[in-house]
Amino acid sequence: MGNRVAIVGVGMTKFVRRALETGKELSWLASKMALDSCGMTMDQIGCVALGTAPDTFDGVHMKGEYLSDGAGCWGKPYMRSYVGGGTGVFSVAQGWYHVASGMFDTCLVVCEEKMSTFQPHAQAAFLTIFDHTTERPLKPNLLWIFALEMNRYMTAYGLKKEDIARVAVKNKNNALDHPAAQIAAPVTIEDVLNSEVLAWPVQRLDVSPVSDGAVAVILANESVARRVTDKPVWIEGCGWALDTAYWTNRDLCYSRCVEEAARMAYKMAGVTDPRHQIHVAEPYDPFDYKELQHLEGLMLCGRGEAAQLTADGVTARDGELPVCPSGGLLGVGNPIAAAGLMKVAELFWQLRGEAGKRQIARKATRGVAQAWGDLMQVGTVVVLGV
Repeated sequence: MGNRVAIVGVGMTKFVRRALETGKELSWLASKMALDSCGMTMDQIGCVALGTAPDTFDGVHMKGEYLSDGAGCWGKPYMRSYVGGGTGVFSVAQGWYHVASGMFDTCLVVCEEKMSTFQPHAQAAFLTIFDHTTERPLKPNLLWIFALEMNRYMTAYGLKKEDIARVAVKNKNNALDHPAAQIAAPVTIEDVLNSEVLAWPVQRLDVSPVSDGAVAVILANESVARRVTDKPVWIEGCGWALDTAYWTNRDLCYSRCVEEAARMAYKMAGVTDPRHQIHVAEPYDPFDYKELQHLEGLMLCGRGEAAQLTADGVTARDGELPVCPSGGLLGVGNPIAAAGLMKVAELFWQLRGEAGKRQIARKATRGVAQAWGDLMQVGTVVVLGV
């Protein structure tokens, strides 16, 4: 795996519940935007890494095959992967392997989700993913499992709802500057605390909105990257890890799979002191408390310290360690498989100084993107640098 791999182009659709476009049309839109951004055509793409969450979310059987032509896979080798919410970052690792191995010079990574197709709500699909004997009789859904996690996290570290709500306020307000944001509106801590209770302590504004959308990035080896851009963003490290699928057997206060994935990516990238060698972070934030958990799993702070970093402004866009300056999933939206790839795309723009109003104040030469999902036991991490 001696070949260096760079991201040279990125495309992202608006995140919104879209009634007209199909999933393959969303994939096509993101792919065309990525190609146009670096002046490439599909003739120059060697293979495709396609990421999309379980078929049920789009209501289409064999979704990888269904999306293939829209995602540029026609007549090209392609691989579909999905690990729920971890898919977007994991797909970049899949693409990295294809190019780093020397098998292909270029790879188009496309991730898509169109959850509005599932009626009345994609949450209904989750009931079937739990163990049929030990868990399904409890009729679990993700919201109340997240409520268990959030309550455990708050109790373990003596946190109040206000401490958690600051993350939602930060990210939703950051998203006011994002052109792809689904719901751009200013939010206060009081707004979060007064929003509808879904499953205590989870309230509506603690949660990212369900979205449709697609993101695409183009990976290239060093030779191609130097030809097509003078600002390549290098993939310095990739990592992934699995914890037990049984949420009853996991530490609900700390994400061990994220830590293990981060250790793998950091080792590859030569990062020995994440807190000081990572300059900007895009952790997975489908719920506000998850950003705090994931900052700790990424070893960007100690256990139980992330809420104080947020309160102190360290994670603000103009802070010492900007976290989700894009607005994250809480602010921009959460098309599950595409969500992690959105994180990678945002780092690409930040490291090139092309994030517009979202650009962080400090100089950044290295960032980390992280996603998490499946049965809440998958951690995926990518380190990017310039």
